[in-house]
Amino acid sequence: MPSGEGEVHRTDPLSFVVQAIAGLRSAIFPVLAALFVLRDEGFGLSLAILIGLTVIILSGVRAWLAWRKFTYQVNEEDIRVEYGILSRAARSVPFERIQDVSLEQALIPRFFGLVEVKFETGSGGGEDLKLSYLSEEEGERLREVVRERREGESDSASQSSASADAPAAEEDAQALFTMDTQRLFTFGLFEFSLAVFAVLGGLAQYAETFMGIELWDPDLWRGWVESQQGFISSLGPMAQVLSAIAGFAALLVIGSATGLARTFAREWGFILEKTARGFRRRRGLFTRTDVVMPAHRVQAVEIGTGLIRYRFGWHGLKFVSLAQDAGSSSHVVAPFAQHEEIDPIIRAAGFEPPAEDLDWHRASKRYRTDSTIIDAAFFLIAAIPVAIFAPTGFVLIPLALAGITALANYFGWRFHRHALDPRQVIASRGVLSPRTKIGSRVKLHSVEIRQGPIAQRRGYATLHLGLAGGDFAIPGIPLERARELRKAITQSIAATDFSQLDYSDDRSARKSDHSGFSSNLAAT
Repeated sequence: MPSGEGEVHRTDPLSFVVQAIAGLRSAIFPVLAALFVLRDEGFGLSLAILIGLTVIILSGVRAWLAWRKFTYQVNEEDIRVEYGILSRAARSVPFERIQDVSLEQALIPRFFGLVEVKFETGSGGGEDLKLSYLSEEEGERLREVVRERREGESDSASQSSASADAPAAEEDAQALFTMDTQRLFTFGLFEFSLAVFAVLGGLAQYAETFMGIELWDPDLWRGWVESQQGFISSLGPMAQVLSAIAGFAALLVIGSATGLARTFAREWGFILEKTARGFRRRRGLFTRTDVVMPAHRVQAVEIGTGLIRYRFGWHGLKFVSLAQDAGSSSHVVAPFAQHEEIDPIIRAAGFEPPAEDLDWHRASKRYRTDSTIIDAAFFLIAAIPVAIFAPTGFVLIPLALAGITALANYFGWRFHRHALDPRQVIASRGVLSPRTKIGSRVKLHSVEIRQGPIAQRRGYATLHLGLAGGDFAIPGIPLERARELRKAITQSIAATDFSQLDYSDDRSARKSDHSGFSSNLAAT
């Protein structure tokens, strides 16, 4: 752990061991290729083993050199890393650019008690800074030091806070949402996935190459059934019916098992806590992540659901912020919850769930008509070549899709609505799987009214709200209504001169109460 300004440090010595173990994967393909090519030679196995050992040794040497050449410094205003074996590179990130610091533990580093420290800069494009790997204690302490210096406090205060305030924050943590095994199992059933069949299809293709048969040839399986003696041959045509039923059952079993496996691996041990630092989320079975999101950096909240889970009252909650969460700007804070579980989390972030007496406004009826015509026209145009070249009757398919699309747009318009309250902008859309986004009026950066050629002539527009870390658009609003919203929101943004705020007072306010509206204004 840095004990002075500008001292050069390396990551944990066990880091190169983890990197070397991870590099063993690169030895698998050369060994298998050597075994396949030299399978008929007497020395094939020996050569394959020699190639594998060579790759392992080279991978270990490279990992050790990379560890020796990777250094980092925690300075007064930034954190600096230098890396590279043959060609050197250096990168410096000011503390004020760091949006958040997260800790991640993959399966192999966890065995060695190591974590990967990620500094979220909000730049996107995979340019966030990370240190691989530090011990768990040093990773946690470094996260606290960076946060304190990002807030502009003195070095001594940051060091004492890193050692004293962190345990106190742990003791004062309030659990807002957790997921037990039963909840995970229920969630996994709704995460039905057929992605495994893509893998099985690829394996089947390789099997056809090596076995010299066509696995998808129905005559092959029909001949196999006819060649069998006993029960299968006695079934006759019924064997095909039973095969179809067995295939459908296998589809359900494999799809459900895949969804359960993905859910347990991703969400195992899920817990969301409210601490003095903000929201802390931990989850993961094989790869354990530990993310802390300061409450004042939450730009918006999004409530979503799925086609089937919506019928059972299950929803998911996300926080939109500048920091990245697995490549997305939205942090999942309640992936599978009821409304009564989601509402307290929304309030803890300084927002309010949509009230029942809100003054909801729908999109323009002209927008509904134009969207219906445009979406249906795609299938109507596609019906022309189908009617010319396809067999008789196939033209009914695009015509039916055009009708379904038209009905969906026409009736779905009733569920595309928005509202404005004194503090928030709320937008909701979707019939079968509705989604609601809530944004703070003072945390928006800009308001843009955009019109295409059709919208200009028909008198409606899309309202684009500049949201840090995400997007917020309300389409099809009547032009006068869009201007009213822009005026009201810009007045809220301009009501506070953020450059004149006392951020030292704001830090004390956030430590005592993150949900206060005035502290959210200052934090913005």
